[in-house]
Order: sequence, then structure tokens, then C-alpha cells
Amino acid sequence: MTLKYAYFPGCVAQGACRELYQSTAALTQALGIELIELKKASCCGSGTFKEESQLLEDTVNARNIALAEELNLPLLTHCSTCQGVIGHVDERLKESQQTNPAYLEQINGLLKKEGCSPYRGSTDVKHLLWVLVGDYGLEELQKRVTRKLSNLKCAAFYGCYLLRAQKSIPFDDPFQPESMENVFRTVGATPIYYRGRTQCCGWPLSSYATTQSFKMAGAHIQEAIDAGADCMVTPCPLCHLNLDSRQPEVEKVISRKLGLPVLHLPQLVALALGIEPKQLGLDRHIVSTHPVLEKLGF
Repeated sequence: MTLKYAYFPGCVAQGACRELYQSTAALTQALGIELIELKKASCCGSGTFKEESQLLEDTVNARNIALAEELNLPLLTHCSTCQGVIGHVDERLKESQQTNPAYLEQINGLLKKEGCSPYRGSTDVKHLLWVLVGDYGLEELQKRVTRKLSNLKCAAFYGCYLLRAQKSIPFDDPFQPESMENVFRTVGATPIYYRGRTQCCGWPLSSYATTQSFKMAGAHIQEAIDAGADCMVTPCPLCHLNLDSRQPEVEKVISRKLGLPVLHLPQLVALALGIEPKQLGLDRHIVSTHPVLEKLGF
């Protein structure tokens, strides 16, 4: 199996969540998935560009997609927020080709002015989760498992963008998702279900309504713990920041000790492939991942 993608890592994975960048590289290499990083890509805007101008968000991300189109490859990201923003722009612009070609012409005119390739609508935008489930396939993934995560109870945290930003969600039901839970089963872990797994982590509120943001994060973590989870697993680095990096602050707001490890999706899958924790950046988390690794015999 040969899978190749134009890789859009996004901002957070190259900064505050460097371990996501690290673990994605380790996982895809182990699976034989080739990534061509889009070094000239820009920030997707994380949903904030459209507050200033829809045209701004669409033009910036038309350029990002066009970079993948130049390579004749699908665009792959491991960030749910990037997936939601870029994927939605891609949907909107593909629709504009039929319903509002003048708008697309305006965008391509702006790209041409900056010496960029035009948006053609010739590729797809895919989150790493969709690649694992749909392109690589869970049966093939199971064949690569060398360390079954049998003792681990995992609570998925989907967040907002992955399930609701686009009109069409591949390989899953936006209201009753199972894709992450199916990945957990494939690597031998036990899925834990709880009410908040498809809700907002609170990150978008954190800069101006910090207390409310931390209460939201705290409620989700608390529910997962009460349901018996050993860890949370998220496909979004922004969710990871609110759930892991700020968990000590969250504890103060809700007046409860939590201490629940929060893993990035590629970290969990890579552990099942026998990749060492150090190689996955599991020592970079704010909440120690040691209890998880201890359960798995590392």
C-alpha cells in the first residue's frame, strides 16, 4: 500500500504541541505513509479570519489547498481545527464553481496578484483520523499492531470542528461518532463513552472568558474520569492545550484534583505499533503520561 499526502501540520503542532508533529512523523513513517510537508503554507486562521472577512479566510486557505493541488495530492492535517476550517473552505469553493464562479474568480485573482497558483478544486482535505479509518483501513492497521493496548481505557474527545464544520463528514456520524472508538478497539484499547466527548473543550473562550472555558474543560475531564477512563485522546491540538496544558489551572477553577493524561491520537496509535514513548514526545505533556505507560508495561 502506497499512500502519499501533502502535509499541512498547522501552527500549534510546530509550537506548543511539538509532540504532535513528532508523533505524526513517527506514526506515518511506521505505516509507510509518505508526507510532503507544505513549507509555504500559512495559518488557516483557526476560524478567526472570517470574523474580519470571509474573503480573507477563503483566499488564505484557497492558497493552502492550491499548494497541495500543485503536487496532485490530497491535503492531510492532524489538527481538527485546521480540518474544519480548510475543509469547509474547500467545500464552499467547490460549490462556488457551480453557483458563484465570480467569487472564485475574485479569489484566484488575488492569488495571481501574489504569484500563487489558482485554486482548482481538484483535491480533498483529510484529517489523519479519516486517513487511518478510510484510506489505510482498520484491518490493515490491526496487522501492524505489535503491542495491544489491552489494559487501557480511552475516552475520545472529538471537539467541535472535526464533526460539525463541514457539510459532509466522511467515515462517521457527526451526532453519534464511532471512528475514534473503532481505532481504540483496533489497537486493543477499551473505549469509554461520556456525554462531553463531542462538545467544545472551551478553548475558543479561553482568552476572554477564562473561568467559563476552564469549567467546560473541567466538566469533560471529570465526566471521563467518572466513567472510568485512564486517559483522554484527542485529534485536535487546541483541545489538547485546554485539556492537558491548562489542566492544573482547570483544577483550581473547579476545586477538584483531576490528573487525567490527555494523548494525541497519533501518540496512542504509535504506542500500539511498538514505538517508544520518548520518540512520541510523551514526556512533553503537562499532565504526566506515566500512569498510561505503566499500564502498558513501558
